[in-house]
Amino acid sequence: MHPLEKIVQQHKSGKQNGIYSVCSAHPLVIEAALLQALDDDSFLLIEATSNQVDQFGGYTGMTPADFYQYVIEKAENVGFPVEKLILGGDHLGPNRWQHLNAEEAMANADVLIAHYVAAGFKKIHLDCSMSCADDPIPLTDEIVASRAARLAVIAENTAKKTFGFSDIVYVVGTEVPVPGGAAEELDTVEVTSPDAARKTLACHRQAFYDAGVGECWTRVIGLVVQPGVEFDHTGIIDYQSEKAQALSQVVNDYSHLVFEAHSTDYQTNQAYQQLVHDHFAILKVGPALTFAMREGLYALCAIEETLFPLEKCSRLREKMEQLMCREPNFWQKYYHGDERQLAFARVYSFSDRIRYYWPDAEINTAIDTLMDNLSVKPIPLPLLSQYLPYQFTQFREGKIAGTPESFVIAKIRDVLSVYADACNVH
Repeated sequence: MHPLEKIVQQHKSGKQNGIYSVCSAHPLVIEAALLQALDDDSFLLIEATSNQVDQFGGYTGMTPADFYQYVIEKAENVGFPVEKLILGGDHLGPNRWQHLNAEEAMANADVLIAHYVAAGFKKIHLDCSMSCADDPIPLTDEIVASRAARLAVIAENTAKKTFGFSDIVYVVGTEVPVPGGAAEELDTVEVTSPDAARKTLACHRQAFYDAGVGECWTRVIGLVVQPGVEFDHTGIIDYQSEKAQALSQVVNDYSHLVFEAHSTDYQTNQAYQQLVHDHFAILKVGPALTFAMREGLYALCAIEETLFPLEKCSRLREKMEQLMCREPNFWQKYYHGDERQLAFARVYSFSDRIRYYWPDAEINTAIDTLMDNLSVKPIPLPLLSQYLPYQFTQFREGKIAGTPESFVIAKIRDVLSVYADACNVH
């Protein structure tokens, strides 16, 4: 039995447990997650999205095999046991190729799934909910399910060919709105109706059996739904348990699955605990982690500019702004307003479109300069108190090594620890 299946069965037996999924490819985020799970002695689920990693490299430049090896090496570097590491693929389907006709997009998705599975990814989110160029909008549940089942066939066959057997676990369904935070300001979001959740499951189950992979239906451990949580550029819609109670009860009718909740970033500690209690036992987090990382890096920039003459500084913030203005494709259709509002959003939006720019070589050189500058001598305590007050306390208590990297990793772990608490992984 796959470790995720065991976690689901423990949850369904009444234990108030779950697992959080780290959806990021940034090395500082990966290291923070590994260190958090190492301290907790827990499994760690790290997922690559179809935007980040695909057979052509995605925006990270990594194929699934590259990403797998990259995470394994990070785990070995910090002494994290690789047998407790679970890698997953998120929103795998025609997402990256919606501009193409459906058959061409799905042909790319076929290859995408095969690459993920052959590389060793064991948790696969099948998401064919998006309309392609020649598709109706929206797609019917039956079309979505039949395309997902097509990909499940490829996943099963690839696993058996590569490893001799398949122990892949699957997640189906999708959240509303699109992955990664809403593109417009929101006042509320509609909780998935119980009937819609049941229809999604029924259609997928039938499609799996029709496609000849019915035997793996019991390895479908999660259904993605909208529990009523979301964030936009400056606001957060908090989980309200009472609005999701009817939906929450749906999984009681299925012995092998729980809900997977996406876009859970920026919720309160209490909300995470209530989500897990209400059977949203797989919690996805992504932008909140790189948002915390950016806060840490830019706090270090402020410290750097206080301690060093400008000509010796990394100018990380300035270089990032120049890069984002020079190459606006990752944020332009999401951020709106005048120049001042756009400048604000590029840095501070909760949707964190800035995360797409961290892999840039010039930006990484600037980060190296920042870290080198602040490694010459210990950061003065008054500046830590000013710009990283919680990390100041952690450092004073001996919980942080005191390197500039350790302060950024601690910022990221502040987010992860809340998820760990809610999932009872300690």
